[in-house]
Amino acid sequence: MTTKGQAVKAARFHAQKDIRIEEIPEPELRAGAVAIDVAWCGICGTDLHEYLEGPIFIPAPGHPHPLSHEEAPVTLGHEFSGTITALGEGVMDLAVGQNVVVEPYFTCGTCPQCKSGKYHLCEKMGFIGLAGGGGGLGEKVVVDKRWVHPIGDIPLDEAALIEPLSVGHHAVVRSGVVAGQVALVGGAGPIGLLTAAVLKGMGVTTIVSELSLARKDKAWESGVADHVLDPSKEDVKARVLEITGGLGADVAFECAGVNVVLDTLLDALKPTGVLVNVSIWGRPATVDMQKIVLKEIDLRGTIAYVRDHAEVIELVGSGKIDLKPFITGRIALEDLIDKGFDTLINHNETAVKIIVSPSGRGL
Repeated sequence: MTTKGQAVKAARFHAQKDIRIEEIPEPELRAGAVAIDVAWCGICGTDLHEYLEGPIFIPAPGHPHPLSHEEAPVTLGHEFSGTITALGEGVMDLAVGQNVVVEPYFTCGTCPQCKSGKYHLCEKMGFIGLAGGGGGLGEKVVVDKRWVHPIGDIPLDEAALIEPLSVGHHAVVRSGVVAGQVALVGGAGPIGLLTAAVLKGMGVTTIVSELSLARKDKAWESGVADHVLDPSKEDVKARVLEITGGLGADVAFECAGVNVVLDTLLDALKPTGVLVNVSIWGRPATVDMQKIVLKEIDLRGTIAYVRDHAEVIELVGSGKIDLKPFITGRIALEDLIDKGFDTLINHNETAVKIIVSPSGRGL
């Protein structure tokens, strides 16, 4: 059992542009759950949206989440790795000392989607680190065993990227793409690059479109792209047609949340192609339905992941996907805003994925 009342550090979302590093009581262990010392936590684009425009997924004051029963302030962080320090009553298939990652869900288990196995579409779904339940931007967290995945020998810093890699994996599964086909990824932020990593690992010819020099370089250096296009300097549709012998891309992934990217992907897809929207949009998009109709394009949504973590851990553990190149910064919790959020918001051409050590160990 954890020591009741002992203080731990955590980054807490209070309101838009109001995130504070505070001391909070250490979370108490409960039956069916495990206690985890957080090693590393990634800063997600969703965290940035919450900071700039929130609360979005975070429950606003006076409106607690129906499953966590929490409201702002909440501890942030849903892309995290750590080490199990204690087991709650009834936990038999995990062990103290195991390194793990967390599939950061709250689900009800009783709605039609949960009962059909589509728990990622739960009517009350929330994310640990957004809807409550603690988070990876805190030193310690307690999580139900269902959501805890052992990672074997994968380094803990790289393992913090398994959650966003699972987002990319689920998007690729949704697309139906197979080896030998051609995929176009619009946007080479962390999710775009990790989606490309999954595609490349499957034997798909991967084209990435991106403006940022640092992110274009990362697409090349990491080896996840066969072709990297700059839409400010070349006609993406024309280049895709050239690469594909005039056919167009088989599948495309919108990973930027930018309307011009969406339009470009529709243009570059082949007739009967599939477009998967991966990004979370800050505002409504406009879609030229005529492009979808005349080419019989399938436009598919995707949210998070569902039973993806085990396969993703295998892909990383076997060496088919190398996560090391995507980590461009390691910071302490106290530097979250100045060296983390500010860099990713105002200088994103200089960074891809910044990970945070809540305890300061490993820096």
